[in-house]
Amino acid sequence: MPARAPPRRPRSPPLSLLLLLLALGGRRLRAEPGDGAQTWARFARPPVPEAAGLLHDTFPDGFFWAVGTAAYQTEGGWQQHGKGTSIWDTFTHQPPTLPGALPVAGLPSGAPATGDVASNSYNNVFRDTEGLRELGVTHYRFSISWARVLPNGTAGAPNREGLRYYRRLLERLRELRVQPVVTLYHWDLPQHLQDTYGGWANRTLADHFRDFAELCFRHFGGQVKYWITIDNPYVVAWHGYATGRLAPSVRGGARLGYLVAHNLLLAHAQIWHLYNTSFRPAQGGQVSIALSSHWIKPRKMTDHSIKECQKSLDFVLGWFAKPIFIDGDYPESMKNNLSSLLPAFTEPEKKFIKGTADFFALSFGPTLSFQLLDPHMKFRQLESPSLRQLLSWIDLEYDHPQIFIVENGWFVSGTTRRDDAKYMYYLKKFIMETLKAIRLDGVDVIGYTAWSLLDGFEWHRGYSIRRGLFYVDFLSQEKTLLPKSSALFYQQLIEKNGFPPSPENQPLEGTFPCDFAWGIVDKYIQVDTTLSQFTDPHVYLWDVHHTKGLIKVDGLVTKKRKPYCVDFAAIRPQIALLQDMHVTHFHFALDWALILPLGDPSRANRSVLHFYRCMASELVRANITPVVALWRPAALHHGLPEPLAKRGAWENPHTALAFAEYARLCFQDLGPHVKFWITMSEPHTRNMTYSAAHTLLKAHALAWRLYDARFRSAQRGKISIALQADWVEPACPSSARDRDVAERVLEFDVGWLAEPIFGSGDYPRVMRDWLNQRNNFLLPYFTEDEKKLIRGSFDFLALGHYTTILVDWEKEDPVKYNDYLQVQEMTDITWLNSPDQVAVVPWGLRKALRWLQRKYGDLPTYVLSSGVDDDPQASHDRLRVHYLHNYANEALKAYILDGVNLRGYFVYSFTDRTAPRFGLYRHAAGQWEPKPSVKHYRRMIDSNGFPGPGALGRVCPEELALCTECSFFHTRKMLLAFLAFLLFAFIISLSLIFYYSKKGRRHYK
Repeated sequence: MPARAPPRRPRSPPLSLLLLLLALGGRRLRAEPGDGAQTWARFARPPVPEAAGLLHDTFPDGFFWAVGTAAYQTEGGWQQHGKGTSIWDTFTHQPPTLPGALPVAGLPSGAPATGDVASNSYNNVFRDTEGLRELGVTHYRFSISWARVLPNGTAGAPNREGLRYYRRLLERLRELRVQPVVTLYHWDLPQHLQDTYGGWANRTLADHFRDFAELCFRHFGGQVKYWITIDNPYVVAWHGYATGRLAPSVRGGARLGYLVAHNLLLAHAQIWHLYNTSFRPAQGGQVSIALSSHWIKPRKMTDHSIKECQKSLDFVLGWFAKPIFIDGDYPESMKNNLSSLLPAFTEPEKKFIKGTADFFALSFGPTLSFQLLDPHMKFRQLESPSLRQLLSWIDLEYDHPQIFIVENGWFVSGTTRRDDAKYMYYLKKFIMETLKAIRLDGVDVIGYTAWSLLDGFEWHRGYSIRRGLFYVDFLSQEKTLLPKSSALFYQQLIEKNGFPPSPENQPLEGTFPCDFAWGIVDKYIQVDTTLSQFTDPHVYLWDVHHTKGLIKVDGLVTKKRKPYCVDFAAIRPQIALLQDMHVTHFHFALDWALILPLGDPSRANRSVLHFYRCMASELVRANITPVVALWRPAALHHGLPEPLAKRGAWENPHTALAFAEYARLCFQDLGPHVKFWITMSEPHTRNMTYSAAHTLLKAHALAWRLYDARFRSAQRGKISIALQADWVEPACPSSARDRDVAERVLEFDVGWLAEPIFGSGDYPRVMRDWLNQRNNFLLPYFTEDEKKLIRGSFDFLALGHYTTILVDWEKEDPVKYNDYLQVQEMTDITWLNSPDQVAVVPWGLRKALRWLQRKYGDLPTYVLSSGVDDDPQASHDRLRVHYLHNYANEALKAYILDGVNLRGYFVYSFTDRTAPRFGLYRHAAGQWEPKPSVKHYRRMIDSNGFPGPGALGRVCPEELALCTECSFFHTRKMLLAFLAFLLFAFIISLSLIFYYSKKGRRHYK
């Protein structure tokens, strides 16, 4: 078995063991059938975040980069130059009427779906090979049409035009220095052989297949070093002859399906032996069979479920792989479960089949997975598109073979043209999983084949989907190849030989400015006006004999003293946690509805205001700056007092005036302690009406102007609005239309509120033009006075940022398509995701900061909220640690490399109480418990970033700071003086008592 993780450092081994290791030459231990079952246990635990995302590494030198096609899917020319009829010609011209047979989707023009013309590759050799040149592939997999070379399928005079076509293609590949990988049989059996012999159900067909293969070896073998005998025998046997869903549409049941597979294995072995004996010595090539598989995962991690998963792979992949790669016989699970249905090999046949593959040719993708896999062969377990785990299973199950992935990819809708983002990101996922299998799991993968070179006829799905790297307009005469976004991606990946590290994806060393604000966020602090026991005026007696408790003396009270902030029991524990984290700022929102339940400033809840005032003052005493938001969206009444919510909330223009009066009250009452104000904290633009946003902007501006005119000079604070600014990335970066879409979404998401305040005083031009083009005139207009009121109503730029989304203009998934903005939202499936499926994309923060800088200039900027949810069962907190480290590092890049005037970074959230699963503290056993991310964030704060030997930031001078633990005494000098006086009086009294008592004793004597 291959080593899967660095072992512990052993003690010095004996010399005999070292000699044994040298003799083995570094070879891995032999694997046995059944060892593949270890794969599920190995991948059962979620990987650490660093391993779950993109691996920045390259493929081994000499790695095969390939692309492929199949003859019937792309060649066309179905009756041209003497080509014979194949079973797929018959199948598509006379659609089967058998139950279970699949209808084939036709062309948009309404014409039936056939491969008669398809991509017309037969007449476009140069066109296709130019595509190969553009991609820069090293290998090209294609199949030879049996009926084009031997029209009747039997030995005799070959079709010279057919031979000439393939010879011309091979010559062109030689000119381009592209190695051919040639498939002899890719499902298109000559119809004559089906009619005469019953196709693969007749063992005699193997002899005709041998004649065809020998013809190909003789004519083309000098230029071909990699041969594939049969593509996907599972589909050929099961859906061609058992279910009848595909050509030749024979519905013979399971028994016939297993018989056909039996014959295919013997036919393959016959071709391998033919080449091995008669052609390998001179031609030096290799021969294999392309085996297709799915991946399956257990519903539950139990021994039974894992055995069922192993059985599922045995019934699909092991059906053909075990006879060839292990012992010439079927898997034990098949023989035990199928009884007489499964044919038996004789001992000579087992020897004949065993070892008849020079490499493991693997096909993985939507041809089988989620499409043609028989549901009964899942054994009630779950399919999964995990190529890495399949590669690991093959490596263990078949004794570490060399694996050449000869078909892999995904598909997009038949209506998608050139920006095939969905296909591109699946391609990225599969290639990344291949790289991880090589680098992390030690699997010997020698090549990868993207499927396919160009759009073509997709078997039972006709033209309803596309799988090509190059777009083909099937309704045009020319059938010109147009590169898709996936083609550009694949070309760049081949050029780089993988995903090499670059400065953009590597961490940066450096520190932030010395006055950088390191903060934490709580949506709402819990207002608890319960006072401590020391404010209770009642007199109690201690019952020391019976109950051991305190007994209140009825009717006896002491003089009630004025309450102090320290009397609020809920404040000090929170501040202690903040001090332990070493944050410099604490951001929280006031509860408008709690302060003004009726929305009337004259009827304010003074006890709540007093609590907030105490919270702010105690934070200041602890050297922590309070950052206070006047309003934050909430589910209940939109975060507004109920009367305002009932009168239309933000739809009502009078709410702006009410907000200004509420702000005045807060400035008056809390302003002496609060120097950092937020009017509105991250309004949700995606579920906001135009009129509500209009009112909200005016409300913000009124509050800002009020503070600027009436309170700033005395309180010397600053005030702004905080916007939610997740990044929006074009799904296809090379697509101008995707870039336009991304900009449009950013303007609607962020610019809608940002442009009036930080820019022109009016809504974004992109937004207005887009709505006018669609005859939507609901976006209000500001008067000139309102523009002056709103424009410039800020002291800094604040944003909340959490994730990144991808957008595409092509409509691929109707569920995630936004008709309003004509945009398809999606995600890169290689991205790390949180339990709530929020993508963790650190570089999105840097791009968002750069975009805001480019749009609105060099403004003081605060990332006022950034965080991720976690798994409550995961005690290690690795995802949040990963998130904080990498997002903060991208913020550092924005500051140092991009010159963004970044002044602070705040983590969301303080505790799980107001933001379940987002908190850095969890509540356990009646107290707050720090998660591991607290220690990581504290270390980041203490270092002021990421210092190192190559740090680019400046080192902050040491400052004489007040002891935060001593802040109680620093701020209560009068109390200290009084206590000192009492202590002095006590000492004098003791001295006098001692003196006179001693004098009295002398006098008595």
